[in-house]
Amino acid sequence: MKDRLQRLPGQIVDLHARTCYAGRVEWRDGCIVRLVRDDAVRESRLILPGFVDAHIHIESSLLPPSEFARLAVAHGTVATISDPHEIANVLGERGVDYMIRDGARTPLKFHFGAPSCVPATTFESAGAALDARAVARLLKRRDVHYLAEVMNFPGVLAGDPALREMIATAKKLGKPIDGHAPGLRGEQARAYAKAGPSTDHECFTLEEAQDKLAAGMKVLIREGSAARNFAALAPLLKTHADRVMLCCDDLHPDLLVQHHLDAHVRRALASGADRFDVLRAASVNPVEHYKMNVGLLRAGDPADFIVVDGWKNFRVQRTYIDGTLVAANGRSRLKRLRTKTPNQFRARPRVAADFAVRPTGGAKLNVIEALNGQLITRHLREVPTVRERAFVSDPKRDLLKIAVVNRYANPPKLRNTEFGGVRVAVGFIRGFGLKAGALASSVAHDSHNIVAVGADDEALARAVNLVIKNRGGLSVVDRAGRGRVLPLPIAGLMSNRDGRWVAQRYTELDRAAKKLGSKLDAPFMTLSFMALLVIPDLKLSDRGLFSATQWGFVPLNQ
Repeated sequence: MKDRLQRLPGQIVDLHARTCYAGRVEWRDGCIVRLVRDDAVRESRLILPGFVDAHIHIESSLLPPSEFARLAVAHGTVATISDPHEIANVLGERGVDYMIRDGARTPLKFHFGAPSCVPATTFESAGAALDARAVARLLKRRDVHYLAEVMNFPGVLAGDPALREMIATAKKLGKPIDGHAPGLRGEQARAYAKAGPSTDHECFTLEEAQDKLAAGMKVLIREGSAARNFAALAPLLKTHADRVMLCCDDLHPDLLVQHHLDAHVRRALASGADRFDVLRAASVNPVEHYKMNVGLLRAGDPADFIVVDGWKNFRVQRTYIDGTLVAANGRSRLKRLRTKTPNQFRARPRVAADFAVRPTGGAKLNVIEALNGQLITRHLREVPTVRERAFVSDPKRDLLKIAVVNRYANPPKLRNTEFGGVRVAVGFIRGFGLKAGALASSVAHDSHNIVAVGADDEALARAVNLVIKNRGGLSVVDRAGRGRVLPLPIAGLMSNRDGRWVAQRYTELDRAAKKLGSKLDAPFMTLSFMALLVIPDLKLSDRGLFSATQWGFVPLNQ
């Protein structure tokens, strides 16, 4: 028996005709039957296409897709372009399949891609690898929609055979190719775009974005928990509206419970950008670029639309996907689903001595400088603080130890010659501001080993061991040595608990980190990117300090 015809009156926002008129949306069987203009309608609420996040790693919400969906639909999100790159680095194809299957249990329209760089580089230890043949298998699946961000841009420019094969497969299958080329300008940007990538979400200056646009790429304006580029790139909404989209990239649960793309839209509208251009960037542009099966409020489209209270406040009141009301008045109507907890975690507990560093080179340290709201870092040169012939953290100078512990192999199998045989990679970092204690995380892009930062070796060991004990998680050790943890049993990346509980627990850890002295907006999100070697400049893998600018390892001190 077919569904009955349903009607909803309001001010219909037609993004194709760039107009807004009084009328009714009518739908049946999950599809829009017609849009009726009716001047007698007095409802002031707006009816418009739902929002599409054009690039997001679901894993960074610390929630599996089914639980992410419960929170996101309340903010008007109806679909995502999602790169399962994070779980692929831990579990390979099995992890990608997990994300697709879990996401398919919900109405939200997840569009997953085939990760192109697993591992992201050969300079770190990952849990899995996807070669060109594995990526081709994924791309041939109907439920895999694009080649996910090609982040090894030096490899693309150098003509790496495996990357060329992946890109060629995507082109042959007619599937879009996502880019990732931070800082690439001029002729190099043109060469990268010519090779196949058609989007970039890594622009952190307007000039860089303009170079990418000139090269023929589309630019995603990103505002997430760690990388916040909206202010720099918002002018593109007034100059290149047809070639920009909106995305979060990475969004931790404390922010996801508050907002998603709806916050981007409100901010863009407040900036003075044309309302139709803003809303097209949040819906039409990604749907058309990725050829998504997502409705855009036209007769015959899937009934994917949202209801907003008006242009002034622009608060989402209702979200419909395939004609079903999935959220109302800020609350999800989706049921919580139980999920499996696949994982790979072999690390054993550590002791403080594992984090000790003896001088092996010159008089100055190569130091990472973390920047608030950015994924990029600076490469500093600093005089070390030495006690008992060892380099130590110096909280007074905001010069803290940072460590990366391989979680895929047991300690006896690891011999890190970069650090005099110490089985933990240790460096120094500025920008976290901790006066005492330590933070640790098994969310450590892109290979997701354990990354930790701390004011002393004992606190570092304690924070790392809390993560190991729970086979993944985020942890804080306070001034008194007391620890607390948010367990992440799904691949060491995601929780199997209720999303609001996870958000609350994350908020508690965030406050604890800031109580220790951190001034960063999102200490754990920033920490998770300190092992991301493909983002300039200086980062730390489980094998040592790495410079993306030099594309190679650098010594701790020289």
